[in-house]
Amino acid sequence: MVTYGDIAHALGTKAYQAVGNAMANNPDPIIVPCHRVVKGNAEIGNYALGLAKKIELLNAEGVQTTDGKIVDFNKVRFHFS
Repeated sequence: MVTYGDIAHALGTKAYQAVGNAMANNPDPIIVPCHRVVKGNAEIGNYALGLAKKIELLNAEGVQTTDGKIVDFNKVRFHFS
């Protein structure tokens, strides 16, 4: 799991919305796992294939969600070095 901001920072920018737009325009969201990108406050956010599908994919990968947020987000969050 990473946030839109994590990706933006790794790219040397603060263009969080641009990252979100790139995720929204991902032509193959199953192969390129943009469902693993969430908001900085651990909210799940949107997904091109729908929120229910994003939650389904996350749960299938062992990521627990509740009330639209990732449970224990800091334990599953990836930090770019």
